[in-house]
Amino acid sequence: MTTILITGTNRGIGLELAKQALAKGWTVYGSARSEVTDPDAHICEHPKFHDLVFDVTDHEAVRATAASISEPIDILINNAGIIGLDRQSTLDMDFEGFAQTIAVNTLAPLAVSQAFLPHLRRSNSPRIVTISSSMGSLSYAKSDRIAYRASKTAVNKVMQGLATDLEPMGIAVAMLHPGWVRTDMGGAEADIDAGTSANGILKIAEGLTLKRTGRFFNWDGSSAAW
Repeated sequence: MTTILITGTNRGIGLELAKQALAKGWTVYGSARSEVTDPDAHICEHPKFHDLVFDVTDHEAVRATAASISEPIDILINNAGIIGLDRQSTLDMDFEGFAQTIAVNTLAPLAVSQAFLPHLRRSNSPRIVTISSSMGSLSYAKSDRIAYRASKTAVNKVMQGLATDLEPMGIAVAMLHPGWVRTDMGGAEADIDAGTSANGILKIAEGLTLKRTGRFFNWDGSSAAW
């Protein structure tokens, strides 16, 4: 049976990913900066859910958590992310906030992937999926939320490079735009709900093979613009 690790399972897309993976009968390791307390979550009581507590930017804590887990990981979903600071214009930038956005959205997915690489290598079908965003596409010249956009552009390139390096090990890597989702980050006017997005993400993760490694997808399986 599939074992999946998902970062950022305390709310939004991450919580829905965990719920739907548990419904499939999978073993789920879900991480957040604190224990899941959402009264609607009901996942901590599930016998196949393991609640991991670490900040994805704390690389030592990430490595320590990885060392505490012995079983193989089949799918790693780098979901944890932030929209970033209020001041993120090219004309008025909070540079400390910019650095934090990069730390969470770009550096952390690589750090988590590295820490759990031994677990992935013990799987018969290892896959890494990183939640990115179409807002990071170089095809768009929009400048709002530029720190967030830049962090997603950067994580796409980092994960593309990781896909190249992991292909000889048989590990497939993909980046995903989850859609404009009705979450705390996406807002109430967004196009789709978190459950719909999560369902599409899991379908892509399930079907990901080396033939599609290094690619950028939309949540519905179509190709996303770089």
